[in-house]
Amino acid sequence: MTLAPLKLAFAGRVDAKSIARDHHEPGWLLDERLDAARLVASLPGESNPLFTPYLDLRPLRLHEVHPYPRVTHLPEAGDAPLPAGAGALLHIEEDRVRAHVLSDEARAAGVVVDTFQNVFRRRPELVRKAIEGGRTLPPDDAFAQVARTASVVGVLVHVPAGVTLEAPIVLRWGAGVSGRGLISRTVVVLGDGARASLLEEHVASPGASDATQSLWWGTLEVQLGARAMLDVAGEQDFHHGTSMIVNRHATLERDATLRWAMANVGGGFVRSRIDNQLVGRASSVRQVEIGFGGGAQLFDLTSYTRHIGEDTTGDLLSKGVFLDRARGYFKGLIDIERTAKGTDSFLGEFAMLLTRKARSVAIPSLEIDQPDVRRASHASSVGPIDETQIFYLMSRGLSREEARKSIVLGFLEPVVARIPLGDAQDRLRRLLEDKWPAAEPVAA
Repeated sequence: MTLAPLKLAFAGRVDAKSIARDHHEPGWLLDERLDAARLVASLPGESNPLFTPYLDLRPLRLHEVHPYPRVTHLPEAGDAPLPAGAGALLHIEEDRVRAHVLSDEARAAGVVVDTFQNVFRRRPELVRKAIEGGRTLPPDDAFAQVARTASVVGVLVHVPAGVTLEAPIVLRWGAGVSGRGLISRTVVVLGDGARASLLEEHVASPGASDATQSLWWGTLEVQLGARAMLDVAGEQDFHHGTSMIVNRHATLERDATLRWAMANVGGGFVRSRIDNQLVGRASSVRQVEIGFGGGAQLFDLTSYTRHIGEDTTGDLLSKGVFLDRARGYFKGLIDIERTAKGTDSFLGEFAMLLTRKARSVAIPSLEIDQPDVRRASHASSVGPIDETQIFYLMSRGLSREEARKSIVLGFLEPVVARIPLGDAQDRLRRLLEDKWPAAEPVAA
């Protein structure tokens, strides 16, 4: 299966040259767009033959979507209030920047949270240094290259070397207007020794509708300098009429630490790919991603972790809960290169099926070119809730339904507990609770 249908669906509506011209972009960025367009035209929909049978794009009706040509800044964006406990807020809803606020602490430390359009006017070298050459996105993934060639808004988060920002940065995306789509890029750069946390929220906009498909297509491109530390948490609760395609790509230098905690609850079709490049010695990544699907939702969650430097560590976990006719595909690869002596890496993929028609597939895999490793292992399971766990909780006084609910929510709690803002944590718990009434038990 190739990406030709995707290319044809956007023909005449997305043009790299017109986007660059309308946004008054420098020549080097146009070259980036054109290079990505060439890749999109030649790349298959899935580059890994092991995962190819599980690429299902039938729910993705791109012929119904008209991408926005640009994103505009509302004059009142700078007057929006910061969420309690946050250090910065950038809120983009459909084709408008609704809020753009930094705390005094973040501003004084030289932190940048802004659109490419504004950064080009003040510090254009920050964007060019970060993305030129296409190294912040996987060159073998056509979906990532679509964002690179056709994005109409870019966001830069820059934390200077040595800066510790205690309060989290909040990026909020609103989408869901029938027949419209937003294509974006987000680039996060932490200098040597910098520390920060980021909360990315994907929510239904006030005008969201399921009448015709809508689309959010974007990236999160992370670069961590030596000894930098970044926590990234994500909540996604789009309407079922919205499709979401996201690539998250991270490059870690020596002693850098990255922790992902991503939760997918909404969206009719969700394709997520996370790439971790552990380049520097003793760099480490910890990743947890969950999907809770009902109705006819389809979650396609893929993870690639490439160990390049010595003594690197990876701990990767994907979890899913599916009911009704929902489907979940968990695909992962740990790649340990010859240079990666002393690697310690684990990949786990687990799913619970709460109804008879729900389906899930787990495909963890290893590719090892270095025998001198501390650990290289994977595990997976797909099935209904363990009846012995239900029996145990019922013996402690819970009803059968209370026992099942406790097991499922506890199964997903590792992601919920790592959301940095209390209000956002509570919101995610409510989203998971709201999914529950539709569940029907699978016969033992």
